[in-house]
Amino acid sequence: MQPLHWEQIRGNWATLLLPIDERDRIDWELLQQELDALIAFRVDGIYSCGTAGEFYNLTEAEFDRVSELLAMKCESASMPFQIGVSHPSPVISRERLQRSVHLAPGAVQVILPDWFPTSEEENIDFLRRMSECAGEIGLILYNPPHAKRVLSPDQLLRLQQAVPSLLGVKTAGGDADWYKQMKALLPNFSLFVAGHLLASGMRQGAHGAYSNVACLHPGAAQAWTDLMQTDLEAALAIEKRICSFMSECILPYITVQNYSNQAVDKFMASVGGWTRITPRLRWPYRSIPSAEIERQRKRGQELLAEFFAGSRSPEP
Repeated sequence: MQPLHWEQIRGNWATLLLPIDERDRIDWELLQQELDALIAFRVDGIYSCGTAGEFYNLTEAEFDRVSELLAMKCESASMPFQIGVSHPSPVISRERLQRSVHLAPGAVQVILPDWFPTSEEENIDFLRRMSECAGEIGLILYNPPHAKRVLSPDQLLRLQQAVPSLLGVKTAGGDADWYKQMKALLPNFSLFVAGHLLASGMRQGAHGAYSNVACLHPGAAQAWTDLMQTDLEAALAIEKRICSFMSECILPYITVQNYSNQAVDKFMASVGGWTRITPRLRWPYRSIPSAEIERQRKRGQELLAEFFAGSRSPEP
């Protein structure tokens, strides 16, 4: 596909979850079925090798196969896609990017070098080198709360000025003052925030989410995102119920039981029931037991019924 402009990077982007079987291998048939389902839901875009795609735990041959499958399926369906070329090693990240350019993604996602916190000078040098490898393809910086360096709006501005091909950022978001700073400093920049806060984020200037809510149900997440364009107040009412579900049914797995974010994302997909992917993570990370699915599904149906009925038109 043609490289995306920052204004085209918006809405509900669904992550490609990694299906792992009992022998710790990728289930390639199930991965293809997942891609087909995401395309059928007509989400705004699909990306590979994010946290729930377990980018840190792929061999290079597996990374290439995932990327090639994503590109083939999305090109055939005219579905926008991004490839995550992230890796804790900056050298491997650059090599992943070099091998992905020929697949012509709309953009590529990167993380900053992850073993030791990098300085601003080092961040600029890293992104410039990645930009040179990407050519006309733009970069999206994945800067989650657990990153070694969580960047402020001022720091993001300096990075974008030094590396014009940096088109946007995936971040947790912030308070009202943070949004004001982002909007003032970076008016031509794609801002993606946490999926469960997308409606309130869009009200303050966000453009979309690489969405954890899409893990629960991509079709319902897309319908909710579409609703934001026509009835933001109704979408905000749905957000309150999404946050109630997250706080009651999902967050305790992280804050109390110490499961990882990727464990929660894959668990939500099983709870939502739109895919046959299990909550299983690749070693050594712990997976939330499948025995928990039905209990949280039952509560989810009470709090957020449209995400469990497969509806594409959620009501407030």
